[in-house]
Amino acid sequence: MRLVALAALICAIASFAAVNLLQHVTRSTGAMGTLWLAVSAISTGFGIWATHFIAMLAFSPDMPTGYNSELTALSLAAAVILTGLGMWVATLHDDIEYYMVGGALIGGGIAAMHFTGMAAFEVQGRLEWNTLMAAVSVLSGVVLAGGAIYVALRRRSAPATLCSAGLLTLAICAHHFIAMGSVAITPDSSIEIPTASIEPTALAFAVAAVSLAILVLSGAAVWVDLRLRQTRLEADRMHGLANAAVEGLIVCDGHRIVSINDSVVKLTGMDGQTIEAMALPRLFQATDAFDAMSDWGDRMQEAELKTADGSGIPVELIAREIDYCGKPHTVVAVRDIRERKKAEADILHLAHFDPLTGLPNRRSFSAKLDMEIASPVHCNRKQMALLLIDLDRFKEVNDLFGHGAGDAMLQTVAHSISGLLRQGQMVARLGGDEFAVILPNLTDSAAAGRVAESILRSLREENRTSAGEISASIGIALFPRDAQDSATLTSHADTALYRAKADGKDTCRFFETAMGAEARDRRLMEVELRHAVARNEFRLVYQPQKEISGGKVLGFEALIRWEQPQRGNVSPATFIPIAEESGAIIQIGEWVLATACAEAASWPNPLTIAVNVSAVQLHNPNFTGMVHETLLRSGLAPGRLELEITETALVKDMQRALATLRQIKALGVRVAMDDFGTGYSSLSNLRAFPFDKIKIDGSFIKSVDRNGQIAAIVRAVLGLGRGLGLPVLAEGVETLDELKFLDAEACQIGQGYFLGRPGPIGGFAKITGKKAIKGKPLTPLEEDDALQPDLLTA
Repeated sequence: MRLVALAALICAIASFAAVNLLQHVTRSTGAMGTLWLAVSAISTGFGIWATHFIAMLAFSPDMPTGYNSELTALSLAAAVILTGLGMWVATLHDDIEYYMVGGALIGGGIAAMHFTGMAAFEVQGRLEWNTLMAAVSVLSGVVLAGGAIYVALRRRSAPATLCSAGLLTLAICAHHFIAMGSVAITPDSSIEIPTASIEPTALAFAVAAVSLAILVLSGAAVWVDLRLRQTRLEADRMHGLANAAVEGLIVCDGHRIVSINDSVVKLTGMDGQTIEAMALPRLFQATDAFDAMSDWGDRMQEAELKTADGSGIPVELIAREIDYCGKPHTVVAVRDIRERKKAEADILHLAHFDPLTGLPNRRSFSAKLDMEIASPVHCNRKQMALLLIDLDRFKEVNDLFGHGAGDAMLQTVAHSISGLLRQGQMVARLGGDEFAVILPNLTDSAAAGRVAESILRSLREENRTSAGEISASIGIALFPRDAQDSATLTSHADTALYRAKADGKDTCRFFETAMGAEARDRRLMEVELRHAVARNEFRLVYQPQKEISGGKVLGFEALIRWEQPQRGNVSPATFIPIAEESGAIIQIGEWVLATACAEAASWPNPLTIAVNVSAVQLHNPNFTGMVHETLLRSGLAPGRLELEITETALVKDMQRALATLRQIKALGVRVAMDDFGTGYSSLSNLRAFPFDKIKIDGSFIKSVDRNGQIAAIVRAVLGLGRGLGLPVLAEGVETLDELKFLDAEACQIGQGYFLGRPGPIGGFAKITGKKAIKGKPLTPLEEDDALQPDLLTA
């Protein structure tokens, strides 16, 4: 019975080792899996064989016995091969059918080993088998072995390992002892034991050797299991720490990926097993930088991380050496830089393209222009044209309809121009409502004109389909004909653009040499106008406004004069438009109003003072406040100030103009419509706006006594004034006959050379009641302005 117990113990140890090693088979791949499968098969086969022959040593039939050496060896081989085959089948797939088939093969291996071993048993007698009990032994071994494999591979825990080892032990022992119970020996002295048979003593040594091998394998299995458990615990701890990181982490041994965190799985969209089966360079699409990871140091490396769909994600990598499970490994930190790359691309795009229209911006335009100028193609008699395009009345669109409408107009223009250009040509938005077109490789200058005309036609077509008011002016300069560098070429194109605007807009003009001198003179005048107020170069002259019937002076109109040191006396018709376009009119207008109000406030006689106001001033949001402040500072009564505004200034933004005029009227200031008849002459404007006076333009008064049509127009305006209850002032009265006509038509007020030339206010001291300053000589121009005809008498 001691040998029976020993057989059971050896069987249990071998079964535990076999199950433990089998579980390692499922956790290994490639050559390691095959190795573990072989070790597990040897452990199981040796255990079955040792259990059988230890139990046979315990069997004493009380007659000579022996063992056939060939069959004994064959039984050992059968046990190892068949159990190994069963374990291989069981580990092919994680499925119960494979578990049960593998277990059945192991049970078959137990039976094959047992009956082969019994065939090797030689005794002086005949063996007689109970077929039923033999079948039961085989069935018990198959069922229990199948259950052992199922539990071992299905659960994979410490209790499951012990339970599986117990079932496998029971399968071996149950089969052996039931099978031994099915055999009976009938003594037969005629049967002789062959001399070559293995004696029981020799067999005991063989069994001892096999048992020692089982113990060694079992010890190795336990040691490996403990080692792997420790490694797995450390790996799990490291994996848990790695999963706490937002960045992806890859632990690798050389190029072999050992572990990854969840961030890498999420980035790639692949499962962890697929990634760990890949080599590190393959995961990053064969980047050569991985051949020298140790040389990275603290430098970041950029690479493309492969994803499940085959695309690449831009990532940033940094490598560090770590101790992982007792061995040096490399951990690679993976940072997703898609957002950074997108931001860099957006910044790069914004640096070179206009965000509103999507066109190249000024930087891209300058680079393209410099590149084309430096291109050798222009040496072959080919030209390049630069077109500068500026929208007409764009500010009015923004003011009237808002910036949204202005943005939509810019996008429409950009789309229209882009659709007209060919490969190699470029349109850019330089800023505001200014665009530029570069046309390289032109054979003649007329081609540039054709492109410009097509742009203008396209914009006109947009107006037809969208009922808009888009128009543009275009200036054209040619390289190398007009300039040899980009700055000069751009300046000449700008000069041509200005000429196009001056010639009526909605047109194009080529640069001409004469334009350059005009443009330079105009720009110089703009600079001079900005400093003219500070340099005291302006002065005011005053022209009287009189009753036509009685000759009484009612007030004066203040008129500006500019004495520029180099230019001399500059006509207001010359410098006022330039001041309006450059914005200098704001400063100049404030000076005129302040000077005129201060002068009028010093007059003892309460005469009115009329001051012209430009459209730029009227639409300035600070205009009303400026007028109010000027009145307070000068002390002039608001009723004595009259602001003269042309009808053209009103229509640019009627709502804003109406609001401003109402505010002016609320201050008590009077408002006159200037130059009536030359603008829109709209009756609705007279009704809508709070005017106090109508001024007929001087062009209608000239020859009014000789031209019947002009006379009819003047009579109509005078009748209109009477009907609206507004006084009418006739400008430009220069002859006695004109004055008599106006007096006959009951015109109330007149102004002109015949009634009084503009002059320094000192010449009108008797009228204003202010004494002239003695001892101050008049300038030649003041003396000329002071020459006045005798006043008209009754």
